[in-house]
Amino acid sequence: MNFDRKAWSNDELLAIYEQLLYPRLIEEKMLVLLRQGRISKWFSGIGQEAIAVGVASALESDEWIMPLHRNLGVFTGRNMPLSKLFKQWQGNQDGYSKARERSFHFGAKEHHICGMISHLGPQLALADGVALAYKLRKENKVALAFSGDGGTSEGDFHEALNTAAVWELPVIFVIENNGYGLSTPVNEQYRCESLVDRAKGYGMEGVKIDGNNILTVIDTIKGVRDFCIKNQKPYLIECMTFRMRGHEEASGTKYVPKELFDLWAEKDPIANFEKFLLNEEILSTEVIEATRQRFKHTIEEELKVGFEATPLVVNTQHELDDIYARKVSTQNITVLDNSIKEIQPSIPQNEYRIIDAIKEAMLQSMEHHDNLILMGQDIAEYGGAFKITEGLVEKFGKERVRNTPLCESAIVGAACGLSLEGFKSMMEMQFADFVTVGFNQIINNLAKLHYRWGQNADVVIRMPTGGGVGAGPFHSQSNEAWFVHTPGLKVVYPSSPADAKGLLIASFNDPNPVIFFEHKALYRSISGKVPQQYYEIEIGKARLVRSGDEMSIITYGAGVHWAEDYAAEHPEIAIEILDLRTLLPLDYDAIRKTVQKTGKVLLLHEDTLVGGIGGEISAWITENCFEYLDAPILRCASLDTPVPFNIQLEQNFLAKSRLHETVQRLMKY
Repeated sequence: MNFDRKAWSNDELLAIYEQLLYPRLIEEKMLVLLRQGRISKWFSGIGQEAIAVGVASALESDEWIMPLHRNLGVFTGRNMPLSKLFKQWQGNQDGYSKARERSFHFGAKEHHICGMISHLGPQLALADGVALAYKLRKENKVALAFSGDGGTSEGDFHEALNTAAVWELPVIFVIENNGYGLSTPVNEQYRCESLVDRAKGYGMEGVKIDGNNILTVIDTIKGVRDFCIKNQKPYLIECMTFRMRGHEEASGTKYVPKELFDLWAEKDPIANFEKFLLNEEILSTEVIEATRQRFKHTIEEELKVGFEATPLVVNTQHELDDIYARKVSTQNITVLDNSIKEIQPSIPQNEYRIIDAIKEAMLQSMEHHDNLILMGQDIAEYGGAFKITEGLVEKFGKERVRNTPLCESAIVGAACGLSLEGFKSMMEMQFADFVTVGFNQIINNLAKLHYRWGQNADVVIRMPTGGGVGAGPFHSQSNEAWFVHTPGLKVVYPSSPADAKGLLIASFNDPNPVIFFEHKALYRSISGKVPQQYYEIEIGKARLVRSGDEMSIITYGAGVHWAEDYAAEHPEIAIEILDLRTLLPLDYDAIRKTVQKTGKVLLLHEDTLVGGIGGEISAWITENCFEYLDAPILRCASLDTPVPFNIQLEQNFLAKSRLHETVQRLMKY
């Protein structure tokens, strides 16, 4: 192994050596503790430390890194105390994730390290979002994300690299090619000669290097960093290395030919660098031994602090409190009353359709928040599939109103990455149905981010949803229940123009991820009075649409209008209508009040019956309001089939076609 010391001084080379040695000695100690049963799991990076250490050394301390399992050198390189790292690995409440995560599945904003999730691809897109933030601020910084050779087979790898190239983002993608994805060798992962060859396909530069040569890694990362900043473009680096232990210790290494261990043992990054420093007379055997003993002593002292950590005290309320980031009160925002008479005549109003109200909410929010970025397919000059963003690019420019590639997962990830740098973002799913290809980022990154390591995801995803327009099974689904089942998200579903504006503004002001459903059939068919001013309607509060004392219809979205039409056609029944507006969190107080008042409850939603939110609300009412019921709770939902294309079939599919029958059944009790 040849080392080119270039202009590095002796002191600098010694510092690099210590940065390289420290994580190796920590790992050796962790393996001892694992055998002793004092820690439960370990992902070893022995043999490939030079990559993580080189990255941490080459980047500025305030540039974000997205590391993976075997990148201990990133954490030590960012000077994170071993005692606290050990508490993290032990699942102690004084660790970085309050005992909610293990190993390296955590982040720390103060160290600019983003916590990974077990799904290996999504980290790459978060680096896109951070790099976009740097680019928008015109800061001379890069973001860097790691991938293993196995991770390059993920669709997220393609989406992240393609988005970075199209948007010309200053981001570095580092592949640690250690020959195996768990036990699957690279010849079963890809057919290109080298992974770096893929860079050309994305229109970016790439380089393949010896990932075990610490000086090569540092020099390459520094040079690539300068390139990315100067040219505002991404770069792909393939680092060839080898993992000397199993994927994790329990998996073993029987699948690896012994001769590979012998070959790569000769390429050990630390042993070879020591030889170089000895030959250069920068190190001596005495200094090596003294350095090792000093580090071992430090490790023992840090572990002593870690083992003396306060025992975990389970507090259910603390767990619930950390699901959402707390909203900081925003000045100059009117919060309208949530009662049936929330819009006072004295407030200047416009007669708006829902589509107009949503557009005005975005326009006023863009004016209010100069760090709000809109993203989505065709949302710039074209104005989006439903023309809701039409005209915004002329007012705010293409930096803030951004067309995206067809990369739903990467764009959700980029939105999450923007949050790391304090930006707000909105992504428009062209249709709510298409969210499936971005599902992982929403469910496992956005929703869990704050609970896992205290980082909020300030993201709104707008979801044009629903049937009634003959669009068939892939453009008509009601999929809100998927997200209601996910702690950490907020799910909003307005039914009126005034609510659409106020709730969307509230969503932009909320620091948590909000899934904002907009019924396509209501966009241009429903009109109403909308205040001209910039105002919020509180997320999590239902709206009493109509008072009555014989039965309650609890509903949302198009169901509100189905219920209103039915009540108008049947004045002989005193129907109370409660519009939930927010599905997560639910307004249980409002639900309780209407149940107490009427004693008969019909739960109406356009979603299919099985697994719909109606079942959850029914269960809650049964458990908490049973004594107020005069009849069984009935649900009226759409058929448990995909949404058919034919209009007659679709009308039969929709819950509206069974509303009269269900009301009559309930009134017989």
